[in-house]
Amino acid sequence: MKQFLKFTLATITGIIITSLLGFLLFFGMIGAIASSAEKTVKIEPNSVYELDLEGQLVERSQDDPFSGFFSDAMGGYEVKNIGLDDVLANIKKAKTDDNIKGIYLKGGTLLGGYASVTEIRNALIDFKKSGKFIVAYADTYTQKMYYLCSVADKVYLNPQGMLEFQGIAANTMFMKNTLDKLGIEAQVVKVGTFKSAVEPYINTKMSDANKEQVTTFISSIWNNVLNEISTSRKIPKDTLNRYADEMMSFQPAEKLQQYKLVDSLTYIDGMENVLKKMLNTDKDKKLRTVSHSDMCNVPVSEKMQKEKIAVIYGVGGIDMNESDGIVSKDLVETINKVSEDKSVKAVVFRVNSGGGSAYGSEQIWHALGGLKSKKPVIVSMGDYAASGGYYISCMADSIVAQLNTLTGSIGIFGVIPNINGLNNKIGLTYDGVKTNKLSDAISFNRAFTPEERNIMQNYVNRGYEIFVKRCADGRKKTPEQIKSIAEGRVWTGEDAKKIGLVDKIGGLNDAIEMAAKKAKLTAYQVKTYPEKENFMTRLMKDFNSTIETRIMKGQLGEKYEVLKQIKQIERYNGIQAVMPFDVSMN
Repeated sequence: MKQFLKFTLATITGIIITSLLGFLLFFGMIGAIASSAEKTVKIEPNSVYELDLEGQLVERSQDDPFSGFFSDAMGGYEVKNIGLDDVLANIKKAKTDDNIKGIYLKGGTLLGGYASVTEIRNALIDFKKSGKFIVAYADTYTQKMYYLCSVADKVYLNPQGMLEFQGIAANTMFMKNTLDKLGIEAQVVKVGTFKSAVEPYINTKMSDANKEQVTTFISSIWNNVLNEISTSRKIPKDTLNRYADEMMSFQPAEKLQQYKLVDSLTYIDGMENVLKKMLNTDKDKKLRTVSHSDMCNVPVSEKMQKEKIAVIYGVGGIDMNESDGIVSKDLVETINKVSEDKSVKAVVFRVNSGGGSAYGSEQIWHALGGLKSKKPVIVSMGDYAASGGYYISCMADSIVAQLNTLTGSIGIFGVIPNINGLNNKIGLTYDGVKTNKLSDAISFNRAFTPEERNIMQNYVNRGYEIFVKRCADGRKKTPEQIKSIAEGRVWTGEDAKKIGLVDKIGGLNDAIEMAAKKAKLTAYQVKTYPEKENFMTRLMKDFNSTIETRIMKGQLGEKYEVLKQIKQIERYNGIQAVMPFDVSMN
């Protein structure tokens, strides 16, 4: 017995020590990764900035403690995030650093909106003013990637590679048949002929109004893409459209070169000699390149100024329970903090949001009003600033958007699911008592009564009138003028400027320059809000949500989008100001 106890005690002790060592090892590795991310990099003379564009383009980069883990542990491919803020900052560094002689664009599958891609493209055009070179290479160019890389001095392609160029299509997934099979009815009240956010739950295809608006804005985006590729590649627009109709994806690489869509065919190992030639470096000497991650750690030598321009980010759905979306309470606190900071002389509000809660949008709008009373506020729109995204933008002194930004969508709706059919399928019944006629109103377990539907419609109508008034006051128009371009319709930044919803076409840097001019600043530093979370904070914050989401994505694959759409109904708590739907554009 004594020997048994000794053995048991030794085993328990061993387990404890092993667990402790494993725990310490894990956090030691975490600490090592975190510290390596903070290293300072010095650029050697005659170097090339190697910009690898494979991943998901997001507004701001954040340390991701789980990057690569799930792809390794569960198999498959995990998309990395690329911060638009880092890309723009690095291109600016490369332009002014004498040790950087050019940029090497490594093309891949870049997931992001056309407005964000345009922002990078314009930064590269500005970079070329320095007289430095840009070359691009890819095994496969997606259409967005080719649009971006077409700005390069030389475009290279794998001899067996592909180039996607076939025009733009927009698709959405409709859930009505799925909900019908489950016994769930999406009961909808809305304002706006073009307000199509609810269509996936009540229709099996796009409405005529929705087809009209989507056709209009994808045609506008495609026209802008053609214009810019035509200018860069010196190929007429009509010719480019003819190429698109031939579906370049399945044409041989030699034909792509013949059509002057690419300049030369080579394998990736041949790019080293191409770059050495551009640098006038001997073939036997080592090629000096600076990776994107290293470029992020190159210090900026600019003198720190006391006076600041604040850039406040509002990214994602508004109060939609998204891990990286807008939480109105937190954003309001940030706005109020900036408002009280006397060193901040002007503000750029960077909006990339398809909307969300109308209540949350109103709270943000109100906070921005207090900020605007103290200092200039300029809105810079990203890929989306629609519905609630426009609601929180209209307070600004001026609005800057890209040609390909999707904005407007001034309209609201409410959705109450009726799960009575599901209850019947699984044998659930309900019974109860009440004190008043409407005590059990707006129940999930039955359909609206005519009286309840009328009450809900009046409720939504009031919300729409408030939305219209906010836009009218902000844009210095009458409510009637706003209603004529509202009805939930989505506009590109190009068309939005024509109808007075946007003041200027441009990107984030243009908005910062406008803010500086309004504040009469010649010297300033740019400070971003909210402050980026460090590695350890992200680790603790995202542990549960990240694991759950990534496991679900890994197991369900494409079917994850179906689950996401069904769960979306649960998020529609109260009246919503949301874009027509999640637009999927190639």
